[in-house]
Amino acid sequence: MALFDEEKQNKQLEDLHKQEEEQLVATLAESKYGLPYIDLYRLGIDNEALRAISEKDSREMNVAPFKLFGKNIFIAIHSPTDDLLKKLKDDMERKNLVPAFYMASTASINKVWNRYKEISMAESSKIGGLDISGEILRETAKKIQKIQDIQKMVTEALEGNKIHKISRLLEIILAGAISIKASDVHIEPEKERGRLRLRLDGVLQDVNFFGLDVYRLLNSRIKLLSGMKLTSKISQDGRFNIMEGNEEISIRSSLIPGSYGESIVMRILDPKSLQVDLEELGIESYLFGIIKEEIIKPNGLILVTGPTGSGKTTTLYAFLRKIYSPEINIITIEDPVEYHLIGITQTQINLEKGYTFPEGLRSALRQDPDVIMVGEIRDGDTAEIAVQSALTGHMVFSTLHTNNAAGVIPRLIDLGVNPKILVSALSISLAQRLVRKLCSFCKKEHAPTEEESETIKLIIAGMKEEGKDISKHNLNENAPFKLFGAVGCDKCNSTGYNGRIGIFEAIKTNEAIEKIMPENPSEREIKKVASDQGILSMRQDGLVKMLNGITSFEEVQSVVDLNEE
Repeated sequence: MALFDEEKQNKQLEDLHKQEEEQLVATLAESKYGLPYIDLYRLGIDNEALRAISEKDSREMNVAPFKLFGKNIFIAIHSPTDDLLKKLKDDMERKNLVPAFYMASTASINKVWNRYKEISMAESSKIGGLDISGEILRETAKKIQKIQDIQKMVTEALEGNKIHKISRLLEIILAGAISIKASDVHIEPEKERGRLRLRLDGVLQDVNFFGLDVYRLLNSRIKLLSGMKLTSKISQDGRFNIMEGNEEISIRSSLIPGSYGESIVMRILDPKSLQVDLEELGIESYLFGIIKEEIIKPNGLILVTGPTGSGKTTTLYAFLRKIYSPEINIITIEDPVEYHLIGITQTQINLEKGYTFPEGLRSALRQDPDVIMVGEIRDGDTAEIAVQSALTGHMVFSTLHTNNAAGVIPRLIDLGVNPKILVSALSISLAQRLVRKLCSFCKKEHAPTEEESETIKLIIAGMKEEGKDISKHNLNENAPFKLFGAVGCDKCNSTGYNGRIGIFEAIKTNEAIEKIMPENPSEREIKKVASDQGILSMRQDGLVKMLNGITSFEEVQSVVDLNEE
């Protein structure tokens, strides 16, 4: 009984101290600092706000983000200073957020900090995590400028006891891949050795070879991190996260059995690779103007098409970043969510629980959306609901697998969409490919071969026949043609290329397209009718980029048939 009374008294004292602190902070907030006071015990905490400032930074600055509304973020501060307020304001503006500051007690700040732990525990219970500190990544990045640097560090990490070095080896592989902006890590067993390759700018490059004992240890480590079964020899998928400073990078793992063991591929979902503005995609100015007009309309269906790995998701995210505003409600249905966009409701399909693209679309429509992004239209149900959504006052962005922009209409009709309804829904079809950009440090000018010259002349003749002004694209058919080729240097991992850019074509649903759509037209018929829209085809856009020294003839030829009629 005495113990109960003592606990009760201690609780009363704690409550009294808290009340006194709250009163003191409220008085100081108004009289000394001119900030509004807030008691966070009376409010719910917004998880999205917590993602805007890391727990580490929150604790170091003694602040607590507690609400995110549109572009406005609300931040509680215990000890405000001019320098701190300026730093927070600058940090938030870099993230396209507008901060509002409040003064709060230590208890309130601690309440928010405890929420960081809850989020961390919830996420770690779902997926694995690899603790690579920002410091390790920064130190590794300083040492890695090219693939040869990764080779050297991997070799050094394997010296001595391999079992104790395997975690460090995986850190180097992932940190190195992120440093040189590789999209995928391949670890493959061969008959007598393991092989490490990285996909850089869309092309796989050998990095290292090592013993099968090292391969087996890496295999087990990646399985553990990814939440896979260690003893299973069937195909498995999983994922884990690593932290680079304040950024969380997801690693999507895939294992498939082969002749000598399991082939491992890790896809690096680095948020920075998707933080590309619309202006940076490489869309030529006339088409850019059309797209800007279309994406801000209140309703319609905009489809981006191309093969896997052609940059469709990056383009959709660029659309969302361009149109985002606190005044509109944007919902996405993705597989998976590759990058968290602040202020946007993002959902991820889950086939095991029945949350498919069609079901996700139906759910999204009940959430009063203005804009819906659907990761991919794969079936008739998704296509039908997407079209109906566009007809009922929503803007819908999605992707489709076709070879070109003209293939969108036949593909949707094949999926069961009524062409008479599609006429009123489809706004624009955009097709794209990715090509590597020539390294600006080592690219070399050269004259085209006779065959290349003929191809260039034919494409330019086609542009002129369609009424396109080639001078607007810095082309002159009367001057000698100049091409540029890859050489290779330390700045580009000796590949001659550095980064990638899109080549595009589009067909706008204008009156001429609307007229033929109900007749179930072929791709050739659609191309012919659309040829007077003034938009470059992918062949023509590729030609413009190669003649302006952005990419090479070989790169464009690898993704587009330049001799196509």
